[in-house]
Amino acid sequence: MRRHDMSRLALHPTDELRGLPTKDLWQSTNGVPYRGLMALIIIFLLGIGNFALHKSVLESGHPMIGQMPWFVHMLGGKASLISEFVVLLAAMVLVWSGSPEIAWYYAGYTCFNIIAAWLIWTRRV
Repeated sequence: MRRHDMSRLALHPTDELRGLPTKDLWQSTNGVPYRGLMALIIIFLLGIGNFALHKSVLESGHPMIGQMPWFVHMLGGKASLISEFVVLLAAMVLVWSGSPEIAWYYAGYTCFNIIAAWLIWTRRV
């Protein structure tokens, strides 16, 4: 069956019993679900935003940053950026392994990061 030949695709559950070829319409040609790929792209873009927020908060000069534990300042703040990367990597691995709903959780995490960064930038905390 050619890649775009939809005329021979089994769309009814009994078609599989009759020997017609079947394919999940949400699968790409290499087997990766489209919704999973889209979730992966969204998480990656949100991760870029999270890194930018994190770096700008570290460079904001807020007095609260100076009072943070020693591990935040380790390697010039890069240790906390590494933890941000671990969260991003875990979310991407979970989506790749078949849980695209993790993108919603990561989007919520990003929203909390935006709110926290805004509170720190405007010196409300």
